[in-house]
Amino acid sequence: MTDRRRFLGTLLAASAMPRLSWADAGSPAFLAAARERNGAYALFGLTARGEDLFRVPLPGRGHAGAAHPERPEAVVFARRPGTYALVLSCVGGHVRHRLAAPEGRAFNGHGAFSLGGDRLYTSEVIAETGEGRIGLWDRNAGYRRVGDIPSHGIGPHEIRRMPGSELLVVANGGIHTQPGGREKLNIPTMAPNLSYVAPDGTLRQQIAPAHHMQSIRHVSISATGLVAFAMQWQGDLLETPPLLGLHRLGDAAPVWAQAGERHFAMKGYVGSVSFFARDSRVAISSPWGGRVQIFDAKGRYLEELRRTDVCGLAAEGRALVVTDGLGTFATVEHGRFTGHTKAPRSWDHHIVPL
Repeated sequence: MTDRRRFLGTLLAASAMPRLSWADAGSPAFLAAARERNGAYALFGLTARGEDLFRVPLPGRGHAGAAHPERPEAVVFARRPGTYALVLSCVGGHVRHRLAAPEGRAFNGHGAFSLGGDRLYTSEVIAETGEGRIGLWDRNAGYRRVGDIPSHGIGPHEIRRMPGSELLVVANGGIHTQPGGREKLNIPTMAPNLSYVAPDGTLRQQIAPAHHMQSIRHVSISATGLVAFAMQWQGDLLETPPLLGLHRLGDAAPVWAQAGERHFAMKGYVGSVSFFARDSRVAISSPWGGRVQIFDAKGRYLEELRRTDVCGLAAEGRALVVTDGLGTFATVEHGRFTGHTKAPRSWDHHIVPL
């Protein structure tokens, strides 16, 4: 009887505990990983103006993160091929769980939560073959791994969930890299694709770029389901294939977007992509070229902004937010920079909107 009473008391106490929300973490607008001047790495919660709200230390260089849709916790992934994925409390500033990929696997820099936040999807590769898998983790069971499904390609990178749906959009880069390293092993035969994958692993649709060396890496999705996907060209830089595609599920082919004579300035590399201005615009960034190029939602080139080592992109209202490797967080409206903050750190490639 005593044990039963103790159990019931514990259950009642647990049910009475407040459920933390993002408001308890200061209602951050963005999450971003960075390298600090002393060489340490950390994840930062930022206001809409780029001001620090919290800092959580990381064991190494971070790449991107996935924010839980309701609870103030984030999963941060190491730069691919990843040796760690950490579930962080953005209120307490501590590591809640450490995720380990199965033997012979590696995390590949990105992940996404299910619609209700009960499941985490992680981008992974089988190291020896480059075959893509999507890891499945049960948040309600302490992020216990419950299986995996195919990504339907080689070298998956970013995973996004379609708005209001459990359908996943997967950027399969097509590149098999050296196990434990970054040397590219299959450039002559690489085969990138953009895959729409159901939670049970069923492939709904798959499209391929016009050239097999257009490695699809990153994805942004509008509220109506228009997918913008960004690529990194693995061929001769004197060639200038498109680096941005737009696709809607069910369409036979994507729309290719290119910036005319300014396209070459991107140096074949896009590091991030984001819709903004209520999804009427889409931006791509190139840290190699120090450029942000902006298109409309039909793929027509509009304008270009220059900024050294720029990469992170995200929407904030109608504005575009950009971050760079020099510690700048800047806001862009109507084609010009309208505000910025400068921090003593180097922002990594991505900024995660909340």
